[in-house]
Amino acid sequence: MSSFIEFRDVHKTYGTGAVQYQALKGVNLSVQQGEFVSLMGPSGSGKSTAMNILGCLDVLSRGEYYFQGVPVSALDRHQRALLRRHHIGFVFQGFNLLARTSAHENIELPLIYRGLSKRERRWKVDQALDVVGLLPWAAHTPESLSGGQQQRVAIARALVTSPAILLADEPTGNLDSERSVDIMQLLSTLNQEQHLTIMMVTHEPDMAQYSQRIVHFSDGRVADDMGVSGG
Repeated sequence: MSSFIEFRDVHKTYGTGAVQYQALKGVNLSVQQGEFVSLMGPSGSGKSTAMNILGCLDVLSRGEYYFQGVPVSALDRHQRALLRRHHIGFVFQGFNLLARTSAHENIELPLIYRGLSKRERRWKVDQALDVVGLLPWAAHTPESLSGGQQQRVAIARALVTSPAILLADEPTGNLDSERSVDIMQLLSTLNQEQHLTIMMVTHEPDMAQYSQRIVHFSDGRVADDMGVSGG
C-alpha cells in the first residue's frame, strides 16, 4: 500500500558556512490515510520544521516528499500554494482569528478566496460550525468566545474547505486542561468518524495519547515511532 504522505531521506539546512544549521538530517516518515499522528520532541528537534515542510510552508533541502503520490519536492512555489490551499487544513496554537469579524465570517474567508457563491458559502460554513458544536455562536466575535470556542472556530475554518489532511501545531497550547481535553476529543472524533488524516505537533504527552502514533524527533532525526495503546 502506498503512503498517503511520505518523507524519504528528507534534509533541511538553514544558512551557509559558519552559521549553517541542519534542522532535519535524513528523516523518513510514512503516514497512511486516516491516521492520527503526533510529532513530539524538545525545541530544536526538527518536529516543527517537518510540519512546515508537510504543510508546504517551507521546502526541503534534499530528499523527497510525496503527498498522495505527488512529488511535492518537484513543485514550484505556485503549485505548492495550490496544494496547500486546496488539500491542507491548518490549526495553530494562537487561533489566528480576525478579531472584529464573526465566527461565521472567519470560517467563510477561505471560501471567498475560492470564489464560491454566497449560498454555497453559507451552507458550508453552517455545516462546519455544526460539526464543531458552535452553530448557535455563528454571529459571535472571537472576543465574546472562550479560548476553547475560539479554537473550535479555527478548526471549523480548517475543515470548511474539506482538506485531505489537518495539520495542528500545538492546538491546545493556549488552553487550560479542561478545554484541551475538549479540543482533543473533537479532533479524535473527526479522525474516527470522518476518517480525517491528522498530524499534530505537541509537547504534551497526555494530549499525544489521543493519537494513534507518536513520532519522537531528536536532533533532526526520528528517534522513535510507536503506536499508542488503545489509539
